[in-house]
Amino acid sequence: MNPTTTSSPSIHMEAPVRHRRIGELLVGKGVVSEDQVRIALTEQKKSREHLGKILVHLGFATEAVIRDVLGGAIGYDSVDLARVVVDSEVVKAIPKEVARRHHMLAITFDEDKQLLTLAMADPFNVIALDQARALLGGDVDVLPLLAGETEIDKYIDQFYGYEMSIDGILQEIETGEIDYASLEAESEEYSQPVVRLVNALLSDAVKRGASDIHFEPEHDFLRIRYRIDGVLRQIRSLHRNYWSAIAVRVKVMAALNIAEMRAPQDGRISLSVSGHPIDFRVSTLPTNYGENIVLRVLDRQKGIVPLEKLGLHPETFETLNLMMARPEGIILVTGPTGSGKTTTLYSMLTELNTEAVNIMTLEDPVEYPMEMIRQTSVNEAAKLDFANGVRTLMRQDPDIILVGEIRDGETAEMAFRAAMTGHQVFSTLHTNSALGSIPRLLDTGVPPEVIAGNIIGIVGQRLVRKLCPHCKEAYEPPKMMRQVLGMSIGEEMVPIYRANGCSQCDHHGYSGRLALIEVLKFDSELDELVAHRATGRELTKAALAKNFVPLAEDGIRRVLEGVTSLDEVSRVVDLTARLT
Repeated sequence: MNPTTTSSPSIHMEAPVRHRRIGELLVGKGVVSEDQVRIALTEQKKSREHLGKILVHLGFATEAVIRDVLGGAIGYDSVDLARVVVDSEVVKAIPKEVARRHHMLAITFDEDKQLLTLAMADPFNVIALDQARALLGGDVDVLPLLAGETEIDKYIDQFYGYEMSIDGILQEIETGEIDYASLEAESEEYSQPVVRLVNALLSDAVKRGASDIHFEPEHDFLRIRYRIDGVLRQIRSLHRNYWSAIAVRVKVMAALNIAEMRAPQDGRISLSVSGHPIDFRVSTLPTNYGENIVLRVLDRQKGIVPLEKLGLHPETFETLNLMMARPEGIILVTGPTGSGKTTTLYSMLTELNTEAVNIMTLEDPVEYPMEMIRQTSVNEAAKLDFANGVRTLMRQDPDIILVGEIRDGETAEMAFRAAMTGHQVFSTLHTNSALGSIPRLLDTGVPPEVIAGNIIGIVGQRLVRKLCPHCKEAYEPPKMMRQVLGMSIGEEMVPIYRANGCSQCDHHGYSGRLALIEVLKFDSELDELVAHRATGRELTKAALAKNFVPLAEDGIRRVLEGVTSLDEVSRVVDLTARLT
């Protein structure tokens, strides 16, 4: 991206673009023909308008195509405002008359970087950029993105002309009637407050760091809850009269059948929220009081975390790296739904992702696109389930295979067959612990002699909320808690913290999450025990002798570090065994 602090003279969009005229550039890209450019040039002599604008008026090209071609040529990214969810407060940073005069629109503001993103018809307009900086103050920088002039003018009318806050929109709905036809319309949809209400709720959820949005109809009202840091929080309660319109709007955005209300449906919404590309996975389910709709928020930037930033204990991190260095075999990640298994798998694949290896995945569905990795979603309609998918992937010359989940015996058999033929296989399994994976695999029908020698290691994990650093308070734990923490009565106590609550954490006492992880690396001794169907107690004893650190121990470590609370660890991990 070109810097925005250029002091060169304003370059008109009709000036040569990298020494090529706009017409030549568009012809070269196959957007228009030479004849069409000649016609447009003739019209330009009469009107003196931009050549690109004339081509759009004549119907020879769309504004979006011209925008993208010019953006790539002049070194500026382009933005499709139709897929942007705006922040009403950010829009107001630039007065409407200034925005209209310079054909620019404030989209997002990054508080950490003090950076305002502007959609502009002419990103080289230095006067407009200087005026925007003057309105924002000296410490704020401006990042211009190229957008079509007509598109900007249209959205200036929408974003400045209508109420954008949730409370304001609700008040507007209460004083008017809902036009259901406009919920499906592509033009002037912002005149319908329900459209703005849904966008405002999606934007609000992303800002709060929600992983899921629940629309839950009850007998007389609609409950809206966000899952934040793994825990559901009720955000709004709306009158039931709103629900039909909201449900229709969400379905339209997800390309679902709005007439179908008796069968479950699945869809996807892709938007730009706060400057980030966000995908919402939509699921509808008929209930007693109407359709229940849940949206899974998939933020691509947050989804893939570098392995070294998972907060692993140094020994655990080293063990995990040793496991990934093995050229063939299976690495399993276990835990309940929502425990971060997919994030950990993606972190490991990112570590291994180089030009020297072919990584292929089979997921249900693909959540986060990754460069250089061939990702496939299972498709029951096309008879591409996990088992058949693994067979197909093995014909694609892979070095590393990710199987989203081992659900049945056939998938387990194919995964182990891939491992036995020289591939490195990653997968997930729903079990309570790393050691619990062995009986689970035996239940699926995998022979113990096949398990032995083919499992590289098993990662078990949970997610716990982190204490808010601004309001956590130290306290003296009672006798029972001392026993859980492994502290004797007379021993000097390390400071233990608990949740309190302040404005920084929305008065919940927690902010963000971290992973508790146990890593069980297999060796010849454990392989032999598995082959002879050893009991869980025998496997646990052997693992502990090899410095295996269970989830409970990792949780206690985090409590003693002051990062989380004992109450939070006990919510996801059984600590009662430490009382015996």
